[in-house]
Amino acid sequence: MAGGDDKQEELAQIRQRINDIDERIQALINDRAEIAKQVGVAKGDLTSAVDYYRPEREAEVLRKVLERNEGPIRDEEMLRLFREIMSACLAQQEPLKIGFLGPSGTFTQTAVYKHFGHSVRALPFHTIDEIFQEVECGAADFGVVPIENSTEGSVNNTLDMFLTSPLKIAGEIELRIEQHLMAKQKGLDKIDRICAHEQSLAQCRGWIRENLPHVELIGMSSNAAGARRARDEDGTAAIGPEVAADVYELEVLFNNIEDRPDNATRFLVIGRELLAASGNDKTTLLVSTSDTAGGAGILHNLLQPLATHEVSMTRIESRPSRRKNWDYVFFIDVEGHAEEAPVSDALAELEQRASLFKVLGAYPKAIG
Repeated sequence: MAGGDDKQEELAQIRQRINDIDERIQALINDRAEIAKQVGVAKGDLTSAVDYYRPEREAEVLRKVLERNEGPIRDEEMLRLFREIMSACLAQQEPLKIGFLGPSGTFTQTAVYKHFGHSVRALPFHTIDEIFQEVECGAADFGVVPIENSTEGSVNNTLDMFLTSPLKIAGEIELRIEQHLMAKQKGLDKIDRICAHEQSLAQCRGWIRENLPHVELIGMSSNAAGARRARDEDGTAAIGPEVAADVYELEVLFNNIEDRPDNATRFLVIGRELLAASGNDKTTLLVSTSDTAGGAGILHNLLQPLATHEVSMTRIESRPSRRKNWDYVFFIDVEGHAEEAPVSDALAELEQRASLFKVLGAYPKAIG
């Protein structure tokens, strides 16, 4: 009995230590929130949450979190905790309004919460065009739009919006696409059909063939639409992100049923201003060759300043310019910030060679 009593006393002491640590953590979080308020006061008479939000400063804080983290908590989880703390502190002034490609329960909404935390107002819109319009007019502070998928390629509608929009890229989000099977009822034997977006069905075809070979597969306009149907219809399951299960009150029956674990989507954060440098940035350009230039090597000559100044180009994508037939523009990502050398020197020369030149954004690289 004495041994059992000793163990109980040891357990009680450990729990008390946890309680003490929790108390200190809570006090420190509230201290941080008070200091965040003082920052707001120091900035003067600002009118909305977006005036207080500095993505480049947030990126610096999160990089330091990664540098300090020695475990046992994984980097991904530590980043998530700090994002939520910063999100809650900022929301003391007023929650940021973030437009995303709806309806509620999509991967784009998951990207919003990954980047901004949950203390924001996530506003679902029907189309990418609508997100751009709402950010442009100020109804949303920022927007989150998909730009490319690791298996499906670029999202052309997003690229095309930048041809005419004055908005700037204020960040990027890399989201691993984790597909979950969800339903009202528990047990695979109760599933007669799976409703999901065609792309999600295709990404999970191997798992479905192995585990539910006889169910009916029904393509939907979105995974959220499939989740709504699963909520309202017996015998129906859905596939999608965990946020869809939360929104539509479904049970997650199986996690990570996607056939390729490396499937990821990159999203852009769009805002109204060009950001200051954060110390580890990316710049996105929109350029076109001269209308009067001809002959071979036009693109090579246009981009020569990048090589001259040793600026790394990480991505290039061409799209019709909409000015005339067979005329193209190029979307280019480069390492570094547009206003810092050597990128600024290279861009000054590149602009002289281009018929169209536009800095779409200079923003922190995705973190986590």
